[in-house]
Amino acid sequence: MTNWIVDNSHSHIGFSVKHMMVSKVKGTFEDYTATVEAEDMTDLSTANISFVIQTASINTKSEDRDNHLRGEDFFDAEQYPTITFQSKNIEKDGDDYKITGDLTIKDVTKHVTFDVSFNGKGKNPWGVDVYGFEGEMKLNREEFGLTWNAALETGGVLVGKDIKIDLELQVNPAQ
Repeated sequence: MTNWIVDNSHSHIGFSVKHMMVSKVKGTFEDYTATVEAEDMTDLSTANISFVIQTASINTKSEDRDNHLRGEDFFDAEQYPTITFQSKNIEKDGDDYKITGDLTIKDVTKHVTFDVSFNGKGKNPWGVDVYGFEGEMKLNREEFGLTWNAALETGGVLVGKDIKIDLELQVNPAQ
């Protein structure tokens, strides 16, 4: 198996959630590490994939909102500094994958599945092979203990339950 790393400067871990029942808030996690152990990056079916995301690195372009998300109402980043994912099963269908594994947020672990597509292979200016992938999944934040909300006087709630996670990843050989 060869070790590969996700190149953070050419990758993105993002999310979106309904806000006030009428729009979406989008954000990213800026600080994370991800590794892939694979024989062949064009066939991830036997790979081992893991992510560690620093919860305090959340960025929604609003300092007040980000501080609220880092606090006890949501991620409680002081007590739970990381979100982790560890693959358990990978099914290949052409250039697409179903990557199932354990996602842990606030010490709650759930089995989740990412839909991932292989975007291709290239060589960077230094002659190193790089591989591109993109993926997405949806999860119910309340299942991970992220239950804070506020009722709106017009009906509904401030924050939706369903979170869409999106990934854009460039993977390079570990050095």
